[in-house]
Amino acid sequence: MIYIVSIIAVLVGFLVILILKPKKQSNLKFLLAFSGAFLLAITVFNLLPELFSHEGTTKHFGVWIMTGILLQKVLEYLSKGVEHGHIHVNKNVTNLPITIYISLCIHAILEGFPLHYNEDLFHGVVIHKIPVAMILSTFLIRSKISTPKTIVYLLLFSLMTPVGTWMAIHISFLQDFYHEITALVIGIFLHVSTTILFENNEGHTFNITKLLVILLATTIAYFL
Repeated sequence: MIYIVSIIAVLVGFLVILILKPKKQSNLKFLLAFSGAFLLAITVFNLLPELFSHEGTTKHFGVWIMTGILLQKVLEYLSKGVEHGHIHVNKNVTNLPITIYISLCIHAILEGFPLHYNEDLFHGVVIHKIPVAMILSTFLIRSKISTPKTIVYLLLFSLMTPVGTWMAIHISFLQDFYHEITALVIGIFLHVSTTILFENNEGHTFNITKLLVILLATTIAYFL
């Protein structure tokens, strides 16, 4: 189910862009805000308490969380911020920049690692993956990248999170470092979600709709 739904989430994002062709970026920002708030709430309500329930390992896991935050900063630099809504379409591009694609794939593989052990996180990752797939699809469709290449790019991207989950289940070496990798992923989630929610892209204006979206996502995550 994890494998199938993760792939479907990318397909849904692609079909929304292909069929509906949304014109308003504000709608995508609200969807991103919902996914960011949901991901942050799941991290705070579930992942962090579970991780720090292990005695005598607080600073150890803290180092891994900080490493995840810094790693995501590097991935964000390579991806140009696609994970949290930035998109810069060049209509003359005939191939997806390799650095953007690799960084997105690394992010997707890592976020798949703890999914097998946390059903609530699974919901958060799927909700987050839909707007990311929409942003990636927008880039691919609006550029000069051919349809076959677009399909291949999206298909491979949709497989990355299931690959991460498969690795967590079947590679014993990674299982030995499950908690450390989970802490790394927590750092990644903290960076992505807080950037989505608090990035200064609205000219310091108060947006009541965005606040209500964030409150809704947080409430749903709490009661899951």
